[in-house]
Amino acid sequence: KYAINTTVINFNNENMQITWAARELFPGENVSFSYTFDEGKHKVWKPCPTYLLDEDYNSGCLFKTEGPTLAISIRNSNGSEDLFSKKLKSDFYIKPSRPENVTFFWKEDTVTVSCNKPERAVRCLRLELQYKSKFDKEWQSRISKCCSVGEQGFDPRKCYSFRVRLKRLVPQCNVVNYSSDWEAETFWMNGTLLDSCDDDIKSQSNTIFVLSCSLAVLLMILILLILLCKWQRLRKSVIPAVPDPKYIFADLFSDHNGNFQEWIDKTEHAVVQTKLEYEEPECIIEAESQQEDEKNSDKRGLQEKIFTFSGAAENNDPKAGQIACLMATSNTIASFPGFHILMNDDMYVML
Repeated sequence: KYAINTTVINFNNENMQITWAARELFPGENVSFSYTFDEGKHKVWKPCPTYLLDEDYNSGCLFKTEGPTLAISIRNSNGSEDLFSKKLKSDFYIKPSRPENVTFFWKEDTVTVSCNKPERAVRCLRLELQYKSKFDKEWQSRISKCCSVGEQGFDPRKCYSFRVRLKRLVPQCNVVNYSSDWEAETFWMNGTLLDSCDDDIKSQSNTIFVLSCSLAVLLMILILLILLCKWQRLRKSVIPAVPDPKYIFADLFSDHNGNFQEWIDKTEHAVVQTKLEYEEPECIIEAESQQEDEKNSDKRGLQEKIFTFSGAAENNDPKAGQIACLMATSNTIASFPGFHILMNDDMYVML
């Protein structure tokens, strides 16, 4: 009576699901559903065990698959009127289950993916592999016979996302292009399973961060060394180094063990003794006026005595040397042990 579009799915040849647009096809009426896998005139119709609802309206039925030939019937609410009926091959609406026990085998740049073979209809199944790297926007696909597929050209430096599923051949085995749900997505890099490709990005980011920090630390150390050298030069130019007394007064520490009083006493004694041994009397004769020199020139005889005393001073006679120095000056009275000398402008008298 009605041209009804229904959706038929045979889940791995185990359960059937029939759905229809209830509110659009039967507004204001809640229809009923029945089915049978029997053939011939003696069919036994079974009511729907589990209804699928759309806002409290029956919009589908879920039941167990019992054979290859299926007949369905949609009736009014009390089942007295047949609104829609259809006969179909349930084997042509199979949707396979997810692949089981999926394994990845890596060899250099080649990846081979395999799974367990289903119990039935293996010839109608194909294994589809999809992959992409973190640099790809779209999935790359590769399809092969069940239940192994391989692909080449993988870069070991990249992280890849993989997912696989099973497909039914159309039109050889299915009238509808049904595929299984995708197996859980996995992440691989050079044969190593990762939690996600974000780990690879984080790892590279961490490596870059560590290298940057290391370079920054090395640069700071280099700058500090340069500043330290500059500071040492500046400090030496502004504040000269204080000499270490350990090297200047070596005998204070080597001979007297740092005893300053003992060292100074010995040093003063040595200085006094040295002065007594090496000090010679100095004779400083100041030049007088030219007239006085002329007067003195007339008294050569008297000056010979002075030279005599001077000669005696040169022969290391200290007293004679002192007498000669005193006689070279005028208006002086000198006293020495054993004799006295009286001097004036005209004459020298020794008593």
